[in-house]
Amino acid sequence: MKPHTAFTGFLGKRMHLGISGSIAAYKGLDLLRMFKDSGADVGVTLTDSAQQFITPLSYEALGASPVFSKMYPVGDDVFGHLMPGEACHAFVIAPASATTLSRLANGLADDMLSCQALAFPEKLVIAPAMNPRMWHNAAAQENVEKLRRRGHVIVEPGCGRTACMEEGQGRLAPVEDIYLHGLRAMSPQDMAGQTVMITLGPTREKWDGVRFWSNPSSGTMGASFAVAAWLRGADVHAICGAGTPELPSAITRHDVTSAAEMYQAADSLWKDMSIGVFTAAVADYAPVPFGDSKFKKGGDDLTVSFTRTVDILKTLGNAKRDDQRVIGFAAETDNIHENVKKKLAAKNADIVVGNNVAKSGSGFGSATNEVCIVDRNGRQEDWPVAPKPEVAWRVFDWLLQL
Repeated sequence: MKPHTAFTGFLGKRMHLGISGSIAAYKGLDLLRMFKDSGADVGVTLTDSAQQFITPLSYEALGASPVFSKMYPVGDDVFGHLMPGEACHAFVIAPASATTLSRLANGLADDMLSCQALAFPEKLVIAPAMNPRMWHNAAAQENVEKLRRRGHVIVEPGCGRTACMEEGQGRLAPVEDIYLHGLRAMSPQDMAGQTVMITLGPTREKWDGVRFWSNPSSGTMGASFAVAAWLRGADVHAICGAGTPELPSAITRHDVTSAAEMYQAADSLWKDMSIGVFTAAVADYAPVPFGDSKFKKGGDDLTVSFTRTVDILKTLGNAKRDDQRVIGFAAETDNIHENVKKKLAAKNADIVVGNNVAKSGSGFGSATNEVCIVDRNGRQEDWPVAPKPEVAWRVFDWLLQL
């Protein structure tokens, strides 16, 4: 799992995972691990066909409970077909075979999985997997559209070579994509209707044909904010510097290189945004370009002149409307509390998050962060080292209560 998707705040949530007949059934074990790592409890139902590929014991061994494998269970649990609808916050079916799609679309309840799905009152997350010709068949596509119209989430199959050695669309979507859709189904949708713009990663300021001025930011903190906002229902635009992480396809990505390009992209979007999160490590200065050719070394010394770049946070923060909110970041090496407070005022931000980038576990490229936070009302807190997704989630909690 990537550092910016490793959310762990789902303790007390319950997920149900449905597995139907496909060679991709074994990938359900990875999904189970991911959901368990998020803190959620996970139950599983396997169809008869799924059990031709993998056994219920495999899921039980990894901590799934309960695990359903029959329509009519032995013992007292005669209402197992109602359990997910009564106890679960989300229901993910992955892989979903063509037969399972047909059952779901047409309201059939002739096995345990379809019965449980029919009794589940919320939207399902469905990840189909099948032969490309089966996927493109008109009947399968009609079933998919029926399910979409009812509000269910379809995580479309990926393209490539399938188990039957055919090329095309049909293979199960990446497991991490399915996992994130499952987390979104369990998340509070308290940012629904919000439009969120996030800047992340480094900028690169070109000097000659092969060299540039930059910093070691990985974009993990900004990517954590982007995913957290999307999980909570927001419409997210991510302005990504070079080398930043992959994001869910539902997040609109704008790739840029230089500070000027990042400012241009942010400025064009800002008027339509309700929240701006400025995590990018933007170069404050750019070298005066030598040109497109490679500079050849000559004498012993080299002098490079620099010009000031646009202060994106300050420019857009001071242009914000009353209905817009701004979260800024301050990457510091000393006097963090003092510098964070100064930045809050100078940038007209609602919240500024500061961190010591020279400290282990809190700097560039780290999966964790240790931060100091100050808001416009004067509230200040110091948070211990925590995973960056947790920091992002808690900062949004703070902003929504501000």
